[in-house]
Amino acid sequence: MEILHSGTELREAAGAVICLHGRGAAASDIIKLAEKFQVPGLAYFAPEAEGRSWYPASFLQPMELNRAALETALEQIETILRQITDAGLARQKIGLAGFSQGACLACEFAARNPARYGGVLAFTGGLMGPPGTAWDYAGDLAGTPVFLGAGDRDPHVPWRRVEETAAEMQRLGGDVELRCYPGLPHVIHADEIARGRRILERIPAN
Repeated sequence: MEILHSGTELREAAGAVICLHGRGAAASDIIKLAEKFQVPGLAYFAPEAEGRSWYPASFLQPMELNRAALETALEQIETILRQITDAGLARQKIGLAGFSQGACLACEFAARNPARYGGVLAFTGGLMGPPGTAWDYAGDLAGTPVFLGAGDRDPHVPWRRVEETAAEMQRLGGDVELRCYPGLPHVIHADEIARGRRILERIPAN
């Protein structure tokens, strides 16, 4: 697994962010979030999925179609998290940020492994499963700041799923901020970057 690094060296960092790219993109694309966030003192890590896809089917398809690849992807995130915590940073000093497929992956990881994180930033994504999925994740996000933003007519991520994800994250104890951007194409909005930055700026004080 290739992992790109940007920002502060881990041994000197006050916190860390795991950045997860979308389908067809690369680690070199999503690591650019470090330059956009411009939060000093953070180490940024961006793994790259094999074939540039974390799982094969749409996140709205039955879980069986994505289960094997998804479990591998979640294990890869856990491996990076363990490397960061082994370096001395607690989970509350670690943020998860992703776009599109990477945003879905960030949401799934946080929901399946609830704890106090530095933040979960999901730019155009949500929890996985077909329409009508009733999630039964257990645990406590313990006030983790969660930002969910997307366009109201995104061709890949229905706004309804983003709303459902916000509700589930709130049920799990997340401090959720939900933001709809009318007419936004499948990109990250500058306002999302600004809101994500405000969350990440709190990490050194956590």
